[in-house]
Amino acid sequence: MTKGIQIAIGATVIAGLFGWYGASNLDKAPAFTYFKSLEEFQANPDALNGARSRIHGYVAEASIRRDIEAMQVRFLVQNEPAHVGSGNTPPLEVVLASLETPDLFKDGAEVVVEGQLVAGDGGSVFEADKIMAKCPSKFEAMPADATES
Repeated sequence: MTKGIQIAIGATVIAGLFGWYGASNLDKAPAFTYFKSLEEFQANPDALNGARSRIHGYVAEASIRRDIEAMQVRFLVQNEPAHVGSGNTPPLEVVLASLETPDLFKDGAEVVVEGQLVAGDGGSVFEADKIMAKCPSKFEAMPADATES
């Protein structure tokens, strides 16, 4: 076999492998999903019908409840940080089906929860199967009284 035929066969095999890989992955979901703010989520009727979603928000102060017997963590997510206030968007109750939470998960933490909204006895609850907590900023605003001196 000549060198040209060997290169042509190799290129054909590689092109065939790329074609097979692309065709076999066409029916799969995208590799990543963007998140929505709590306000965007609550305004979207599709998300309220049980579709999988990612929601960005802040853990409401004093809302974290760990239920060891049920192996779950319940908390509220609000649209704005605690120091800004919750605004006009009502908080969303989230149930994480695990006791394992990120190290940065605490009151006031910025989080992204992934799961779906489920109708329950006491209203709708967001059942999360993933939670991501953001590292807080290293820089904070100087208190107002410190700038007056």
